[in-house]
Amino acid sequence: MENTKSHSASSGRALRGAILKGASLAAALTLMVTGCSLKEPVATAAPVASQPGTGAAGAPVAEADSLAGVPSLEGKTVGIAAKDIVHDYSRVIYEELQSRIEELGGTVIATQAEAKDDKHVSNVENLVTQQPDAIIVILGDAQTLSPALKKVDEAGIALFTIDFQSEYSSNNVTGDNWWVGSTVARTLAEDIGGKGKILAFNGFPGVAPCRIRYSELKVVLEDYPGIEILKPELQDKYEGTIEDAKKQVQDQLRRLPAGEIDAIWSCWDIPLIGAAQAVDSAGRDEIKLYGVDAEPGALDLIADPESSYTVTVAQQTKAMAAKSAANVALLLGDRADEVPNTSYLAPVFIDKSNVNQVRLDLGI
Repeated sequence: MENTKSHSASSGRALRGAILKGASLAAALTLMVTGCSLKEPVATAAPVASQPGTGAAGAPVAEADSLAGVPSLEGKTVGIAAKDIVHDYSRVIYEELQSRIEELGGTVIATQAEAKDDKHVSNVENLVTQQPDAIIVILGDAQTLSPALKKVDEAGIALFTIDFQSEYSSNNVTGDNWWVGSTVARTLAEDIGGKGKILAFNGFPGVAPCRIRYSELKVVLEDYPGIEILKPELQDKYEGTIEDAKKQVQDQLRRLPAGEIDAIWSCWDIPLIGAAQAVDSAGRDEIKLYGVDAEPGALDLIADPESSYTVTVAQQTKAMAAKSAANVALLLGDRADEVPNTSYLAPVFIDKSNVNQVRLDLGI
């Protein structure tokens, strides 16, 4: 999911970055023709698709979700190490991945770490001792997890990752988090008129999707000097996220009167569900909320015209799981030349104007 290519906040540079990462020419041309208006559901109208398998409507099509033509995993064992299944994004990938591996005839050893970094490391190390043919890691903190992934490599076990870039990984399946981060940030900036003050949740700098999305927020805001991120930044956490975020935002609303907060940003939806509860109950309808992951609770709030929750971005979780299972089968089936370093699936922008349609299209 990480990328060494340079990028900037401008839509032109973001578009070129998408092309460099393998975006389809058709999607790129569509974005240039439409001008990539941030007030429109841009990903739904023209997804940044860098893998086959995403249709023009932004919904998965058969190729992205199909295991047709993929080698069998009969006689193979695949370990899964998920950081958590706390939120819908991780849970769906975790469950769908097991289903797809079993569909291919493989045996699954599944673990999840309850959002505890030390347990995530321990789970990976325990999987290594069981000598599976491959291990798939879903999310993680780069600093704490990398030594364990090195052990996977040294044991000669094929490593695959989802939303976690590692030098030891044969393939990482991810959404385009540079596009996600810059699009959400640019939408926020335009929605508040290019000036104002925002609260940002920033508790997971070691988790690659959050690091990238936050980095894109900062890059975008370089072009909007009238927007200030209020200090200290809010610290989200995995346990008790909604209530903790609600209390943090309630404290900020008491401290900062109307006109002092224009928007609240987070790299994922869960803390913003609590934030929206605080904002909406306080009647602070001048504040808009921007998140990522299309959690069901967030989508419910976006669908409510009275709620402050404004924008999220859906990741194609079931298609991501299917793609990872297919890549494992290809590599173990002596077709490693068909497995790219990174498989990107197009994210889908969601706001109040398209939330109900996207939920129908993606089944979320």
